[in-house]
Amino acid sequence: MDVFQHYAPFIQDYIYEHNWQDLRPIQVAAAQEIFETDHNVLLAASTAAGKTEAAFFPILSEISKEKAESIQVLYIAPLKALINDQYDRLNEICENSDIKIWRWHGDVAQSQKRKMLKKPSGILQITPESLESFMINRHMNIPHLFHGLKFIVIDELHSFLRSDRGGQTFCLIERLSKLAGVNPRRIGLSATIGNTKAASQFLGAGSKFATDAPQVQNSPQVWRLSMEHFYQTDPQAASQDFKPEQIVEPKTDKAPELADPAIGYIFEHTRGKKCLVFTNSREECEAVCQQLRAYCRYNHEPDHFLIHHGNLSPALRETAEQAMKDEDAYLTTCATATLELGIDIGKLESAFQIDAPFTVSGFLQRMGRTGRRGNPPEMHFVMREEHPESRAMLPDLIPWSLLQGIALVQLYIEEKWVEPPQPNRLPYSLLYHQTMSTLAANGEMTPAELASRVLNLAYFHNVSQKDYQILLRHLIKTDQIQWTENKGLILGLAGEKIVNNFKFYAVFQENEEFSVHAGREELGTIVKPPPVGDKIAIAGKVWVVEDIDRKRHQVYCHGVDGRIPAYFGDVAGDIHPHILHKMRKILSETQSYRYLMKNAQARLTQMRDTCSIAGMPQKQLIDLGGKMWAFFPWTGSYAFLALERLIKIKCGDKLNIRGFNSSRPYFMEFAMDATEEEFFKVLKQEAAKDFDPMDLVYPKEVPVFDKYDEYLPDELIKKEFAYSVLDIKEMKKCVEQM
Repeated sequence: MDVFQHYAPFIQDYIYEHNWQDLRPIQVAAAQEIFETDHNVLLAASTAAGKTEAAFFPILSEISKEKAESIQVLYIAPLKALINDQYDRLNEICENSDIKIWRWHGDVAQSQKRKMLKKPSGILQITPESLESFMINRHMNIPHLFHGLKFIVIDELHSFLRSDRGGQTFCLIERLSKLAGVNPRRIGLSATIGNTKAASQFLGAGSKFATDAPQVQNSPQVWRLSMEHFYQTDPQAASQDFKPEQIVEPKTDKAPELADPAIGYIFEHTRGKKCLVFTNSREECEAVCQQLRAYCRYNHEPDHFLIHHGNLSPALRETAEQAMKDEDAYLTTCATATLELGIDIGKLESAFQIDAPFTVSGFLQRMGRTGRRGNPPEMHFVMREEHPESRAMLPDLIPWSLLQGIALVQLYIEEKWVEPPQPNRLPYSLLYHQTMSTLAANGEMTPAELASRVLNLAYFHNVSQKDYQILLRHLIKTDQIQWTENKGLILGLAGEKIVNNFKFYAVFQENEEFSVHAGREELGTIVKPPPVGDKIAIAGKVWVVEDIDRKRHQVYCHGVDGRIPAYFGDVAGDIHPHILHKMRKILSETQSYRYLMKNAQARLTQMRDTCSIAGMPQKQLIDLGGKMWAFFPWTGSYAFLALERLIKIKCGDKLNIRGFNSSRPYFMEFAMDATEEEFFKVLKQEAAKDFDPMDLVYPKEVPVFDKYDEYLPDELIKKEFAYSVLDIKEMKKCVEQM
């Protein structure tokens, strides 16, 4: 079809004004699907391939044909910053049309929200949490606001594929559609989908439409990629002075805080450029920003470093976003995943990644922030490691982050592999959440009505009616819900207390947070504030605590010089088995990789030599001396967790295992009264048995894992952990192959 002729006149004008010579393959394919079929559509294409325009050019053309006093397109995104960015882009596209673009999240003015409620039309952009709030607090408005809804666009779909947040999003889509009496088509956008078939099934679950994922031939991508390794003190791996057994103190006349050569490397390579520095946690983000700013002070240079993460105030986050969009500003922002997704922050020259991210998807997203405006994507990994102590055992001599980083890159280069969806088989925590949300929105319901509304949602297809009865009985017993005189169910006093807190809208884990204020400026939030007079780190600076209002959860402080670690709560990384398999393969090969810099190449060679002497990675159980052993399973985080428990619970007594310690998902260390042959014999026998997964839950253990587990009956918490968290199938496969 002639796609261009099907676009609305204002879209055609936009294309002319921007001097487009032709449409990209994904834009042609998307238009054909949206114009010519009634299917859901998954648009999977590389970063900066034009997916936003691919989806919205035909969608806007369709909704411009007839005006409706209703929201016609619901756009769901994982981050406020992404909504703000796309809001500007869509307003520019719709400038010469009558289509309104609305935003709805915590930072949007109430006056704008009131206007949308009064005259709903066009496109509404929203986060899953704000949509949850909408379903509860504006339940009666849903039919009026959405009776003309035609499309639901889910941006950065991959970020929803492996978590309860994704389950929540699709539960809300189903609930809203039923309440408004509509069947909108779903359009999923992502740059990092590996298995399009599995992702299409996830996108279409509960929808009456078929789901298509048009395959397009993307032009070959050129990457600028490097990976360097640094010990935190000299000598470095490629140095002629390097002798692992004879570590010398760093020779530097700089202050101790400037002695980390990895930070110095980043400082030198970001000078006079516009870059992003990605870290894997908010604590590390704060620490790196402090160190880079210390380099500025030491060199008497203006501070050109910004910071961006989820605990900062909206004002500070938006300041960084706007500053980075300035084409003439040479600034570098230290960030976490908050700048990983889809936000166009102008012409970035390169991204730096400190240590390896947990996923191939994360690596691709972070690298994809660069390479816009016609330049190739550019990323530089900076792997850090402390010199091992002289008596360090073998597992501590392996640079796990370097090995993991190489594996992530090679998996995509060689196989185009990205983590597949991970539908939670028994999502009881989310089941509780959606039960309470449905009751809060609807008021009194009979148990049968409640079950039909909640259990029929596609995400809960594996939950039995029996399990739901167990949940409801427990919620009645604990006053989460209660009976009425009419034999209906409503929220109980304990339940109202939970649902009426704004934190209820989110299903991801949150720590108890305190907002931090310096004078009139709100800096963001922290977890566990220290005593008055102590220091905290936030916004890339150090502050002294003046006062703590524990009732209102507020901390008051003033700024000082210096450097201290920050703490925002625990961060867990779920690493897929395929990544560990690749790490093992890399260790066993002699192949070099063109993107490895001098130190990284030297460190890889040293690591391979060290492991080869020990018989690794072919040998998975290594004698550390005496009765101490190191075990390397080479499997993912949750299969590793299952294997840990199998060894402790099923094999421990038979082998007299003690002093057990593990570094998940890389290795386990323990002492035992058995030989290597006896260990594997017992392990294989136990793994091959047809045991109940509940056997791997300790007798008195209630393994609270997800946000709302604490409100569930113990038997459901244990069941979810055993059947949904522990990857027993992968663990058995892993042991079988040993």
